[in-house]
Amino acid sequence: LRALVGALDVLLGALGAREESFAVGALGRALAAELASSAPARSRRKAALHRASLVFVDRTLDLAGAVGHHGDNLAEKILSVLPKLPGHKTDVMVNMVELTALQTPDEMCSVIAPGCLAQPNDPAATALWESFMNLKQKEAVMEARRHLVEAASRENLPIKMSMGEVTPEQLSSYIQLFKNNFKALENHCGLLQLVLAAVQTLKHSQNSKWDNFLAFERLLLQTIGESEMPSVLKQLLPMIKCHSERTQDDYTCEDFLVLLVYMYSVVGEMKGGKELDDAEEEVKKALVKAICDEPEPSPLLQKIT
Repeated sequence: LRALVGALDVLLGALGAREESFAVGALGRALAAELASSAPARSRRKAALHRASLVFVDRTLDLAGAVGHHGDNLAEKILSVLPKLPGHKTDVMVNMVELTALQTPDEMCSVIAPGCLAQPNDPAATALWESFMNLKQKEAVMEARRHLVEAASRENLPIKMSMGEVTPEQLSSYIQLFKNNFKALENHCGLLQLVLAAVQTLKHSQNSKWDNFLAFERLLLQTIGESEMPSVLKQLLPMIKCHSERTQDDYTCEDFLVLLVYMYSVVGEMKGGKELDDAEEEVKKALVKAICDEPEPSPLLQKIT
């Protein structure tokens, strides 16, 4: 901390500036206080000819960004829900079986090569991916429908434009029009891969859990100023269930680890005490029991334990 304060003092001295500090987070406040009270800073301020504003942001809040579920964004859902493309960190596998005549109950069919999100040579696909990233989900799926209708019209496919809410089933029915037209498939393969990614994400079982995550995080942000951490932990406790008790919509052990990281990152500084210690101990016991009852712990749980 002192080394960083010293470096800042040298920089401000070279600029001949007197600083006005603003801080976000506990570490940011500590750094601003250390700079304000240092002897070199006091002497520098007396001779300073200029003014400068310093904003200290506590980067521990970055953890909340990494584990949070941020708003109504289709691109983030696609990247979180669909399986990763082998050898890639930022792309996913898109199941292409729907565009073939192959009939298989295997959702992750390995016979057909998977599609992906990266379509740099397809302007329509690039524009659609930008819509997935920048628009709300409702608007993004409407863009997907619009692009499909335009592509089908250019290929003279018998498509009927319908109004109202866009559903995954509707998008799938539009995709089926391209299925038996090899030339149309070739011309719009990139666009079809992105729309399929959207359809598979919206139909995925994890989609409802995503919405539950988002609702919990928003509720936490609204109530954490009024409620103490022990009461928030007690709300979380009944949701921690062992493998034999969980349904498809319940949180897994990994989900709870993500929620806890988000909670503690957002809350920041807390007042210790017996009530907090007791609440944390109850959550620990429930989580440890759930982890120990896992029939096949995930790689993440194995690494942690």
